[in-house]
Amino acid sequence: IQRTALEVCFYAPWCGHCKKLEPVWNEVGIEMKNMGSPVRVGKMDATSFSSNLKGDLAYNYRGPRTKDDIIEFANRVAGPLIRPLPSQHMFEHVRKRHRVFFVYVGGESPLKEKYIEVASELIVYTYFFSASEDMLPEYLTLPELPAVVVFKDGTYFVYDEYEDGDLSSWINRERFQGYLTVDGFTLYELGDTGKLVAIAVIDDKNSSVEHTRLKSIIQEVARDYRDHFHRDFQFGHMDGNDYINSLLMDDLTIPTIVVLNTSNQQYFLPDRHIENTEDMVQFINNILDGTAEAQGGDGVLQRIKRIVYDAKSTVVSVFKSSPLLGCFLFGLPLGVISIMCYGICTADTDGGVDEHEAVKKENSDRELTDDGSEEEKEEEKNGKYAELSDGELKQKDLLEKKKD
Repeated sequence: IQRTALEVCFYAPWCGHCKKLEPVWNEVGIEMKNMGSPVRVGKMDATSFSSNLKGDLAYNYRGPRTKDDIIEFANRVAGPLIRPLPSQHMFEHVRKRHRVFFVYVGGESPLKEKYIEVASELIVYTYFFSASEDMLPEYLTLPELPAVVVFKDGTYFVYDEYEDGDLSSWINRERFQGYLTVDGFTLYELGDTGKLVAIAVIDDKNSSVEHTRLKSIIQEVARDYRDHFHRDFQFGHMDGNDYINSLLMDDLTIPTIVVLNTSNQQYFLPDRHIENTEDMVQFINNILDGTAEAQGGDGVLQRIKRIVYDAKSTVVSVFKSSPLLGCFLFGLPLGVISIMCYGICTADTDGGVDEHEAVKKENSDRELTDDGSEEEKEEEKNGKYAELSDGELKQKDLLEKKKD
């Protein structure tokens, strides 16, 4: 019985990323239908229907927004969790088709139960198969059974519980090729591996010696020093420096090499020019032994810097994409704030004038009151003179003449 799966794109009508994905999504639907796939493709307005999708299993896609990658994801999660390999011919077919895949070899065991458990979590990223030992090529030698093997980079690697630790962590680290073309989605996924990411930041369209040389150095280290660094490092190159500049809040000049720690936002830059593979190996060893200077991080100051940087970037991007919209979004609030400030300042000034007038009036009344008191005193003095007898007045006059 063939299972029917539903692949749904949840979108928002106002979202620019959703509008950019729409033509790709339409191509996915057409191709899945032409292939006769059991996967049905649709889309749903997440702003209106946020909880109408129900099912036993749901997988979220976090990969690149390309037609081929989305179709690959749909076919992977719609099929069996563990796919059997019944023959060597089928194994060779799988090996040619998939860049990375895992195989459980052996019968029933606790390791197989763990393998199934991990597959249920990581099926969104990679393929899981099972096979008996005689279905595998003769060149593959296993130290013991049961075993879990990853095939990639033209070779294979066997899981060792004592050296590699937990099976889930090992599969999560090994699901990537040794060398990658790195973009924002890849860096996001690499954050779950706990590895440092060594990147040659170049311009793919630039064929100059310096650009191709740095890319070749990273490729050589990934290939020739796998046994030394693969547990701690992922290698690759990135086309252009726009994304890396926004991530580091710095302005890197390309071509260059940078090592990212995606777990704590730190990064390392070489303190001298990388001329060859030996220089790159020395740079990596300096990072491992702690002698290389780490920049960035997730401290308080860096978080504040990130807030300011993101706000500045948002304002600049809005004005670049739509100047009128930028003027409306930022000009209107500033205008309202300006009017409020003007009103507050004006209200304070009027209040000050009224208070000044009140004080002035009060002082005037006090002067009038003081003047009235002097007149009252003069009248009281004159009244006292009137009350004196004629003799007393004559006596007072004589005293005054004597004084003169």
